[in-house]
Order: sequence, then C-alpha cells, then structure tokens
Amino acid sequence: MHMRSLGCLAILCTTVLACSGSAPAASEPPKTTTAVAPAANTTVTPAPGSEGPGTIVSSTPAPADPEGRIRWALAGQHRTEKERARDRYRHPQETLAFFGIKPEMKVVELWPGGGWYTAVLAPVLRDRGKLTVTNFAPVGPNGEQRENAQKFAAKLRGAPGIYDQVDVKIINPPSYLSLGPDGSADVVVTFRNIHNWMGDGFADKVFAAAFQVLKRGGVLGVEEHRAAPGTDAKKSADTGYVPEETVIQLAKAAGFVLDAKSEINANPKDTKDYPKGVWTLPPTLELGATDREKYLAIGESDRMTLRFKKP
Repeated sequence: MHMRSLGCLAILCTTVLACSGSAPAASEPPKTTTAVAPAANTTVTPAPGSEGPGTIVSSTPAPADPEGRIRWALAGQHRTEKERARDRYRHPQETLAFFGIKPEMKVVELWPGGGWYTAVLAPVLRDRGKLTVTNFAPVGPNGEQRENAQKFAAKLRGAPGIYDQVDVKIINPPSYLSLGPDGSADVVVTFRNIHNWMGDGFADKVFAAAFQVLKRGGVLGVEEHRAAPGTDAKKSADTGYVPEETVIQLAKAAGFVLDAKSEINANPKDTKDYPKGVWTLPPTLELGATDREKYLAIGESDRMTLRFKKP
C-alpha cells in the first residue's frame, strides 16, 4: 500500500492524525457503523465519488463452496476494469483460499485502502458471514487523509447491494485499536500495510489487537512487500519493503504461531533497489514516464504471503 496516499486512504479515526504518527487520545471510544441499504438484488445509483457501478455482483446465484464463491465475487460486475487488471499480480483467488476464507466466517480487514480486497470480501461474506473494516473518520484537518477516507466511504455507499453489511470500525491508533469483541473473529487479514505501521511506530500494537480479536485457532493472513533477507528493517520499511523475518517476529511477539508460507505473490523480477522504493513499480509508477516500460515489465512487487494462527 502506498505509504503516502494509499497508506492514509486505508484508515478512518475519530480524531484524525497524520500518517507520520502521534495522535491525541479520543474523548470516547470510536463506534462501529453499518450502512442500511436495499436488498441484494436492487440496482442503485452510485454516490458521487464512488468507483463502482453501484449494482449487484451478478445475476447468477453465488456458489455455496468457498472457492466458487470467491471466483463469483471476482467476476462481479461491481469490480472496475482497473481492479481486475491487478488480479494477475495480486492473485486474490489463491491468496484468500490460502488464508482459508469461507462465506460463513467473521473477517476483519485491516487498513483496506481504496477497498480493492473489500470489493472481493464483502460479497463473499455478505449473506452468511461478516466483514469488518478499519478506517479513519472522513473528517479532520488533514486534507489528503480526509479525501481518501471520504472516497472509501463513498465506495461503500455507492453499492449498498454489496457493501450494506460491512461494518466500519473507526479507530485511532495507537491510542484506540479495538477491532471488535475479544475472541470474535475467525480471520484477520492485512495487505501491504506493515511498513506503514512500522513507520508510524505502532506495528506491535496492531498485531496485539489482531491477536485479541481472534478466536482461538483463528487466522492472521499477511501479505506484504518483501525486503531482501538481512536488510535493515527500519530503513527498508521507509522504501515500502519489510524483511519476512521481521514480520514473523512481530507476529510471534503478539502470541501467534507461523502456520504456513506461500509464494503465490512472489516476483523474482523485483530487485527492490529503486529510486522511489516500491512505489517506483506499478501500480504507482512514481517516476512517471522515466523508465516506465522497464518497471511495467517487472510488474508489481515481490510479496510474502504468511498465515499465522492464534493457539
């Protein structure tokens, strides 16, 4: 996730803070909200600023089996062409299957950014499970952060037939990081966020909160830009990459055990030594036209995909 615009996009809070770190304590615990919307087969008009077409996922009934339902969601008409174009890099079918996502589960998505994975998880879980996402409140003095939060909120409002059952958990890290009732979630997932948490100095608190909200036997699914082995973790986090061993250490310190690793999101073409860090690569392409074809040929970053369990 982009440590600047995308990193901020992914979080809502009652007292808005800059992505660089500290925040005043909230006067009262943030609240969880759920949108009220028409039934799933209702076609609606998208709210201004929303990205999706604001309609149902598909006229075809959702399959009952987990993998079939994920495929159904990925093929949904609510996903934009821009979102679909990234499937070949992000491998959502394989990634969610690896994390063990099932339609009846209670899932928490941390720092959802623009909602790329939210657009997949929400329809998978809508009828039988529950999706909770974290975010910053779409108000406050930080203009970029406020705009990003408002865009994500508009995305959810714009397609109530898909997102009406999504709970938005308003948090204020590091002072308030409750993700839900203790022991209530089956799975917690995070996609390319840990470098931001490290930069802001509260990575350990996020892992602890994830451990607290999960049931015993629950899963923490992690995808993150992977630094070269032996890289200084603090320095590499500034470039968007994190050593795999650092992530494992953070998880173990919170009480998790490593259950499995996968190379489904690996990219051996990624040399991890670019002028603008991971944001040199697509989809950000921060250098613009400079060496654009070179970076497009590399593709998106090399990523670790890890599954942890709460014993």
